Amino acid sequence: MRLKRAAKKAGQSPGTLTYVGVEKDQKVKIQIIDYDPNELVEKEVDSLDACMPYTVKNTVTWINITGIHNMELIEALGRQFGLHPLVLEDVVNTEHRPKLDDFEDYLCIILKMLYTDVRKKSIVHEQVSLILTPRAVISLQEFEGDVFDPVRERLRKGKGRIRSQGAAYLAYALIDTIVDNYFHLFEDIGEKIEILQEQVISAPQPQILQQIQDLKREMIFLRKSVWPLREIISAMVRGESSLLKENVIVYLRDVYDHTIQIIDIIETYRDMLSGMLDIYLSSVSNKMNETMKVLTMIATIFIPLTFLAGVYGMNFKYMPELELKWAYPMLWILMIAIFVAMMRWFKRKKWL
Repeated sequence: MRLKRAAKKAGQSPGTLTYVGVEKDQKVKIQIIDYDPNELVEKEVDSLDACMPYTVKNTVTWINITGIHNMELIEALGRQFGLHPLVLEDVVNTEHRPKLDDFEDYLCIILKMLYTDVRKKSIVHEQVSLILTPRAVISLQEFEGDVFDPVRERLRKGKGRIRSQGAAYLAYALIDTIVDNYFHLFEDIGEKIEILQEQVISAPQPQILQQIQDLKREMIFLRKSVWPLREIISAMVRGESSLLKENVIVYLRDVYDHTIQIIDIIETYRDMLSGMLDIYLSSVSNKMNETMKVLTMIATIFIPLTFLAGVYGMNFKYMPELELKWAYPMLWILMIAIFVAMMRWFKRKKWL
């Protein structure tokens, strides 16, 4: 499905705006939070034109756009802020690899926002594009719902240093929130892996194998989403952009450390899932071996018994044993003795 969506851009010229993602018909929402150390304005507007008066003030402006399927809005955003056509192309391509583009007077950061949908019990992955300018941060999301509520609360309550720092610090806060939420996501995945480990050892079932395969596919996607993030944060930490000052780079180093931790967690979980697959196959094989062992022992016990029953079931006329009074009970005694002897032999060999 993802490859089919990405194939929509095949053959188009660079900079052509084609929305690549899940088709949406919802209304686009534009939210503004404009602030300085003493004052904060938060409102929802109908157009980008209503945002422009805030961007020329000596304040920090956060413009959050939900819904990137409206090409007219994206084109207007490019005109208003002087964004390169390739940046706009990357914004509307939700299958894009996380990346960082430095255009001197602004930065474009593309990330994957990942969180768990509690109701559906599934992982939500959404592309978030951040445009950092000297006085503003523009965030573009695919659909409504994000992990930025802690940042909004800090801005509203004026907690910490976020209101006294510039736009670069706001961009850091948004990136840090996205990265920190990865830990919550992987905690949930870790719990699923622990449950699966117990089930694989105690009662391996075909549906468990399907769950392992689903988790492995999910880990591959998460790895593709997180690994490039290390390169992005590393490039920002090097301080090559004039928009990132030393006071922000210090905090970005902490985000870089978190990114390394998350990558280590991903690799650990991938190894655990591969090991679980081996354990599952071994458990199924051992279970089959035990079943075959029991059936083999039963067949082995009945071989001599079947032989005796076959010999004396032929009913030849001159078989002397058939005329003996105690022939029938003696045959039963012999068959029981053979059964007991073979069972004792199996136990002595520790096959039972």
